[in-house]
Amino acid sequence: MRTRGFEKVSTFEGINLPKRATKHAAGYDFEAAEEIVIPSIYKSGIATALKVAFNKEEIFMDETMLKQVKPTLVPTGVKAYMGEEEFLQLCNRSSNPMKNFLLLGNGVGVIDSDYYNNADNEGHIMFQFINFGLKDKVIKKGERIGQGIFLPFLKADGDEAGIDRTGGFGSSGK
Repeated sequence: MRTRGFEKVSTFEGINLPKRATKHAAGYDFEAAEEIVIPSIYKSGIATALKVAFNKEEIFMDETMLKQVKPTLVPTGVKAYMGEEEFLQLCNRSSNPMKNFLLLGNGVGVIDSDYYNNADNEGHIMFQFINFGLKDKVIKKGERIGQGIFLPFLKADGDEAGIDRTGGFGSSGK
């Protein structure tokens, strides 16, 4: 009987499933499934926004600017299965902020057990990054980008979350 683990998403080829680097490591190392560029926030309009803010001017945030400052999704080509009262916590690599100027846009990612094989994206796990460096960061296919840790969770007394997931990435907030 399978308890928890990883599988490849059907639309990706030539990827490695996450694995732990050492026998006492808590996290499974995830790799990028394709080469992707994470633009510097300073090229995306942040510098203009900061300048306006420091001068106490009003800034007009149009759709173009809002799209420019969003995190970049890095595909892994991996999905995870686990028990109903478990989740996969996505964490940044400790070296990413120091060496690559990369932060997780959501701080910590949470992959719920019902995300696996959802109708929208098959449960494809992606990491969201913000590049606070001065230059764009190129992540190569196969480069380690983050870690996943399987954890149990507890439910509150009287919990009545009785709806089923209907979508993929970001769908539980709809």
